[in-house]
Parts: sequence; C-alpha cells; structure tokens
Amino acid sequence: MTDRPKTPLLDRVTLPADLKALSDRELRQLADELRAETISAVSVTGGHLGAGLGVVELTVALHAVFDTPRDKLIWDVGHQCYPHKILTGRRDRIRTLRQSGGLSGYTKRSESEYDPFGAAHSSTSISSGLGMKVASDLLGVQRNVICVIGDGAMSAGMAYEAMNNAGSMDARLIVILNDNDMSIAPPVGALSAHLSRLISSKPYRSLRHLGGIIANKFPKPLEQAAKKVEEYARGMVTGGTLFEELGFYYVGPIDGHNLDHLIPILKNVRDDTESGPILIHCVTQKGKGYDPAEKSDDRYHGVGKFDVITGAQQKGISNAPSYTKVFAQSLIKEAEKDDRICTITAAMPSGTGLDLFAERFPERTFDVGIAEQHGVTFAAGLATEGMKPFAAIYSTFLQRGYDQVVHDVAIQRLPVRFAIDRAGVVGADGITHCGAYDMTYLGCLPEFVIMAAADEAELVHMVATAVQIDDRPSAFRYPRGDGVGVEMPSVGVPLEIGRGRILREGNTVAILSLGTRLAESLKAAEELASRGLSTTVADARFMKPLDEDMIRRLASEHEVLITVEEGAIGGFGSHVLQFLAMQGKLDSGLKVRPLCLPDRFIDQDSQFNQYDNAGLNAQHIVATALTALGHDRLEEPARA
Repeated sequence: MTDRPKTPLLDRVTLPADLKALSDRELRQLADELRAETISAVSVTGGHLGAGLGVVELTVALHAVFDTPRDKLIWDVGHQCYPHKILTGRRDRIRTLRQSGGLSGYTKRSESEYDPFGAAHSSTSISSGLGMKVASDLLGVQRNVICVIGDGAMSAGMAYEAMNNAGSMDARLIVILNDNDMSIAPPVGALSAHLSRLISSKPYRSLRHLGGIIANKFPKPLEQAAKKVEEYARGMVTGGTLFEELGFYYVGPIDGHNLDHLIPILKNVRDDTESGPILIHCVTQKGKGYDPAEKSDDRYHGVGKFDVITGAQQKGISNAPSYTKVFAQSLIKEAEKDDRICTITAAMPSGTGLDLFAERFPERTFDVGIAEQHGVTFAAGLATEGMKPFAAIYSTFLQRGYDQVVHDVAIQRLPVRFAIDRAGVVGADGITHCGAYDMTYLGCLPEFVIMAAADEAELVHMVATAVQIDDRPSAFRYPRGDGVGVEMPSVGVPLEIGRGRILREGNTVAILSLGTRLAESLKAAEELASRGLSTTVADARFMKPLDEDMIRRLASEHEVLITVEEGAIGGFGSHVLQFLAMQGKLDSGLKVRPLCLPDRFIDQDSQFNQYDNAGLNAQHIVATALTALGHDRLEEPARA
C-alpha cells in the first residue's frame, strides 16, 4: 500500500472555518496537501479523479472566502467534490468513497450540511441555486449562493434557461464557470487577473452603476448606445458578452489555480451585496498536479484503484468482454453493411463505446454534448429522412429526454433505436446512476419494441434486430460490466419480434427472466431440481411485445410462475400480470410472483451485493418458489 502523504497543515483543518486562520502562503501549501490527499484517497477507492484535481485551489479559495455552510456552495457535477468533502469534516471517511456504507461519490444532502443540493446529473446547479437564493430573500436571510459549474455542464440547455431566468430577476447569484476543456478563454495571465480584479471591485461597479444612472438621463437612443458601448468594450477585453446578454455581470477569465488571483476576486464579489447575478470565469486544468492524469486523454475522469507512483490502474481479470464493447463492435459490423446507420451520444462517447464507432465512422458519429433532450429529437430528425439512428444513452440519463422520447419519437412512430447502457444496478455510482426505470417509462408507450439482453451473445443479436426495425421505435438494454463468458456469434442474427426462448423444461415451477438475471435463474432451477421441483427456465428477450404464446404455456403447465427482471415496479412483471389477468389465467389457482427491484433506492455497493439486497439472486428466486408452494410439500435437497 502506498504511504499516505505528509499533510501538516491539512491535519489542522477539520471544517472550513479553520481556513480563516491561515495566511495566503499557508493556503497555497494547504492546496498542495489537499491535492496529495485527494490522489492518495482515490488511489485506494477508485472514482472520479481528474475533475477534483482541477478544482483544488478553487475549493480552498471558496471555503476560505465564504462562510459555508451558511453560504450555500453547490458543485455541478458532484464528481468534482472530493476535495470539498475532505475540507468539510469528512476526511476521516474519504477512503470509503463509493464503497458500501461509505461516502457518496457525489454531493448528497443527507451526508452533510455542506452539501446543500445532491448533484450527480449535470447542469442543475444554477436552477437549484437560484431557488435557494430567492427563498433566502423571501425569508429575509442574508447569504451568498455560489454555483460551480463545469464547461461540459454548460453545454446543456437547462443551464442557459436558469441563467436567463436569474438575469431577468436580477437575483444576487454567483456562478463560477470552471472552464477546463472548452478553450473558450483567451490566454490567462497577470493582465487578465488585474482587469478581472478591477472590474469585480466595488469602486468600479459603483462607477459603472453611476454611469448607468447618468445614461438614464440621456434620450433613449443615446442611453441604449452608451450601455452597449460599455458592454462591448468589456466584452472585447474579457469575452463575456454572451453572459452579459443573459443578464450576468461577467468577470474573467482568471487562472483557477492561482490563489493570488482567485481570493481577491472572490472577496470583491462577496463584499458587493447590492449587485445582480455574477459569473466568474475560471480557467483550470483537469487532472492538475498529477502527471499521469495530466497526460491522459480523459484526464483520469473515472479510474479504478491505482498506483500513485506510476498511475497504473488495477484492472479486474475477466474472460468476457464488456457489454459496452460488445455493443460498439456489433454496431460497427452492422454499419459496414449499411451506410444509413449513425450514432448519437450525449457527451459520453467512451462510456457508451461510441468512441470505437467514431474511429471507424467519424462522419456518422454525433456527440451533442450534455443535451439528451436535443439528442433524442436530433435522432428523430435523422429518422425522418431514412437514416437509422442509434441513440446510445445510459438508462439514468435517458430519463432527461423522456418528453422527447414520447412526443418526438413514439407518437410519430419514428424508428429511433435506443441503446440503453447501465441498465439495472450500477455498483459504486449508486442511487443516482441506477438504471432502474427505463422499462417502466418506455413500456407504457404504444408500439415501442423493448428488448433486454440475457448475455453478451444475445446483445449481438439484439443490435442486428434493432437495425431491421424500421417502422417504429425500439430499445435494447444491457448492464454495466462484463458479460458472462458465453460463446460469441460471428455475426448478429435478427430475432423474431416478440418471441422468447425456453432453455430448460420442467412442469412445476416456471422462471421467466428478462435480462441478465437469466444466469441466476438457471442456478435457481438447479437448486429447485435438487429439492425435487421440476423447473422451466425461459428467457423472454422482449418486454414488448410480449411472447403471449409462451406466457400462456408457462401459465397453463406450471403451478408457480416467477418473473425476474432488473428494473423497477411497473415494468416487465406488471405487463405479464396484466396479460394474465385479462386472459383469465389467474382465475384457476396459478401462483404468480413478480421479482423486480424493490420500491426503494439501492445504495452504492458491488453489483452482486446490490442484487442480493434487492432479492434478485438465485437464493431469492428459490425462496420465492418454495414459499409459493408451501414448505410442507418439499423434499430435502438431494445429497451427493
């Protein structure tokens, strides 16, 4: 194990109030120690590293200048909050990040009063911060609200909707744009810092306000012209005219790693309590201060456990490819045969595997930024002209584009194909990224084909099936992680729509699985067989349309029917029950037990433990069957 870094100053800091006693020189040393501690902690737990390293100095400056938690500090997206957690009383638990019972990898209201808003999906900080500021004003509470938003999160329309609203209300909101990738800033140096300090100062702003009062005395055309001259003059120096047009006073760009620049400007903004919304443009470097991260293409966005000295990450040993890679490779093969296939991702090319597709077909790959709503409707537009769009979006992120799925795709019956990655539980990313709801929210849409892969080979066939569905929308879902190690087909073969398969025949218990719980269902069947209970195992393949003939047969030939799925209540099992009820199959004693994710949020843990917690592993399927049949009828398991 790597030795922990020496952190004499950080050892004196328990809460942000302790920073007030440190000199500027000591704050700079503290930032270095905080960076070392962050690297050390994430090397043990894995997680998001680069984003946090990029905001170390900014984190120190914000907590040194503002009075948190009275002043509200919102991090958007929460994966840049690890240094913040260390400074806000959670250092003793920082090596439990993303572990069972440990700290969340994101900000979380229930975890600390220093986390005023839970953020794991991007672009929510300005909206929530504006709500907090307005509420404070209505209640007569004087406090600052500071929103730190990354440049990637600024690609989402929600951020601009919030800024437009804040600007029109003239609310006293502070937004800090953490610009680490967009290259929208001119060179940052001493002159820029001096100008930013000047224009953020109260004397300058008072003078500007006085100029506005004088301008108001001019005839209207001259008044407007004077205001425009001042705005554009500042815009030529700072580049902030876009934000000025949205009603924000723009300050920047400034070096986000230079505390001598950051602290005076933040103090200026803090002390000027009479102005409207302000945007401070900080230029930072993702992965700052850790050489392997600085040299990485993704700046070590998400990492496993790693060696601090070399940066080498620990990789789990697997004999099976990841589902994400199987999807990408399968789609590439299909696209080599069909030049109408194209792909859309919402700022997740590597996470969805579309970086591989983009290498082969760059002209047919579209990254729309963190804009799932736009991405879905963009795909719908492509479909109207005969293209075959595949929108590869995590289950948890597709939620953000649901209205567009309904209105722009489903109602118009457009053949957009949704590749839904991270379906089911997701391990260390926990509650906020759990893909629990897509079957429920898509399953209620008419004429929508929905598939769930039981293993990596099935995923290959479902990609081929989606290519062929050209008269309505479709979706296929698959989990995070590696496959189960089955033999892989050389090419995908389109499946018959709405037809499942039976893998094991029995006559007492029927287990109808949808998705990758199939392996656990087969284990359960073996255990039930050892107890003398003949068990059928079927793979539904399709949630919609249901294989009605197969379900009728299972209902007619078995005493117990158990459905198993990796989704929330209201999904596959509910559709099966609806069908059976309307067919009268529940009127003659059939015992149906739908197993799905429980009606609660499942905390971070390993995926196996999460499914264990949810009651969806083999032992739970067995217990469900035994309970349904009654223990007094059961034989003991056969002895070897």
